[in-house]
Amino acid sequence: MPTSLSNLLHVANIIVVSLIVGSMFGIWRGYDPALYSPATFVEVHQVAVRGLNDLLPAMGFSAIAMAGALAFLARRRRPAFWLYLSAVAALAAAGIITRFGNQPINDIVMGWSTTPPEGWQALRDTWWNWHLARLAAGIIGEVLLINAIFADRSQSAAVPSSQPAGAVGKPA
Repeated sequence: MPTSLSNLLHVANIIVVSLIVGSMFGIWRGYDPALYSPATFVEVHQVAVRGLNDLLPAMGFSAIAMAGALAFLARRRRPAFWLYLSAVAALAAAGIITRFGNQPINDIVMGWSTTPPEGWQALRDTWWNWHLARLAAGIIGEVLLINAIFADRSQSAAVPSSQPAGAVGKPA
């Protein structure tokens, strides 16, 4: 059976990853920057960066750390272990895309006034493409995490906990 620690990590990790991936999905589905006027794009982007630029990376780091801890706890249950490590890799890929793809563009947009410079659409489109890549990595990471938890719980339930106290020899 999973321990109290792993149960807590299962729930917390799913919640945090779901909030992160849900945020990315909401941005993809509801905030296509190609539909905004230049001034609206700058305003919406700057407000989103102010609200999310510190919060989501911190949540992402904690999600990766929790999945890594779950991998460690599942190290003797190989299928679950490899699924957790794969989830860590996918979530880390989303974080790396954010850090080196989206955030440098965020820094540039934060310096704009309400009127972006000439050719701003190319930067907007590059940001959007990085966003789609991190969304894909995040969804893959979440699916792997959920599968890892199911595998972990199934494998834990299939392994007998131990012999009763005082038992000698092989189990009956």
